[in-house]
Amino acid sequence: MIHGIGIDICQISRIARLLEREGEDGPFFRRGFTKRERAEAERRHDKACFYAGRFAVKEAVRKAAGFGDLRQIESLHREDGSPYVCMDSSFGEKLRESGLTVHISVSNEDDYAVAFAIAEKDPSK
Repeated sequence: MIHGIGIDICQISRIARLLEREGEDGPFFRRGFTKRERAEAERRHDKACFYAGRFAVKEAVRKAAGFGDLRQIESLHREDGSPYVCMDSSFGEKLRESGLTVHISVSNEDDYAVAFAIAEKDPSK
């Protein structure tokens, strides 16, 4: 059963300006992204695009789940490149307690990254 859906869009050039102005150790990146997300960004050729996508994911997941702090929501990529919400965190624990599974999709085109999330509720919970 669908509990909620969420979508968000983020301008990549806005994130690029933040990267230029404050660097990856700046307050926006330290407060908004986990260490693992920042480490994955290090391996990317277009860090601004990666961060914009992750930011959109966080907002979309928060909307779909109906709760969550941006710093708690963590998403990475599997070996095949597909994105996923990490469940080994306090947010993941909250999802499990609520009986929710979150599915996400991320895409980018030109200067925008967009993310879509569906929170699915386990009917037995």
